[in-house]
Amino acid sequence: MGMTSEVTAAAWAARQVAAVRDDPAGRTALMRRCYAGPFGKAPRHLPFRRAALSFMGWQVRRGVLRPTSGDRPGSPWWRAVNERILRDGCEAVALSGGLPGPASSATVDRWLSFVDRPTARAWYGAHNGSVVAAYLEHRGVAEAENESERFFMNVVLCRVLYAHALVAAPRISLGPLRPLAPFLGDPRLGMTGIFLQLSRVLPDEYPLRGTVRSHLDREIGFGRLLDFGVIVPRLQQLYEWSARELSEPGLLGCVRDGAPVYAWSYDDRSVWRPPPSFAVRMAHRTLRPGP
Repeated sequence: MGMTSEVTAAAWAARQVAAVRDDPAGRTALMRRCYAGPFGKAPRHLPFRRAALSFMGWQVRRGVLRPTSGDRPGSPWWRAVNERILRDGCEAVALSGGLPGPASSATVDRWLSFVDRPTARAWYGAHNGSVVAAYLEHRGVAEAENESERFFMNVVLCRVLYAHALVAAPRISLGPLRPLAPFLGDPRLGMTGIFLQLSRVLPDEYPLRGTVRSHLDREIGFGRLLDFGVIVPRLQQLYEWSARELSEPGLLGCVRDGAPVYAWSYDDRSVWRPPPSFAVRMAHRTLRPGP
């Protein structure tokens, strides 16, 4: 990957990201290479690439990573969040390959922990640590997006935090069915893609058109049951646990009384109320979150 000892790991990572900033396919290729390690051979890390590329592929299809100039510009916010994940991962690769440090952030240290010990919990700690750091850093940029985009920013955050809890906090995430939680949340398995993308709800377009309700009305089956039957009842607990797990107290400013409020008004919290549904009511009764 063209490493030399003349630059720091952070500077090398910044160069790699800058080279693909306006190239969505290049971003995908860069992430793919990162999971191969600094020397192109990392068999214990490659299985985790599935979840990362699933999340990345959804962003590419929507067009949010396109350049901000042109007839169909991408999203400044999504580009920034994606860039943070890439930069942190690249820096960890560079450090593990021998370029000088230190790590430029705590999130890079989390990626290094994953490099040293590639477990599901370590991967979520690294990936979600970068995601949450980017969310908090670019909150002002998020405010410029339209209402539907801002709503689904919160949905994405809820889902990635929940997927992490499946692996690291099964009692919170799945209550009495907690023995199944680690399997459902393992990023090396195909099930995780369900939590890290929204292709069944959102059209492959950016920016979104229509109201939040019009998009929610299209959400059927498992997606609706997951969001309103399983995740919503445990949102406050989920954010509090995630803030501790990721050592990121700022995350608590993204939820209020169980309602997500990232670039979203608390006064508009009614969108998080579950729709009338027998399946959703049954999920509330049978999957109560544990302590």
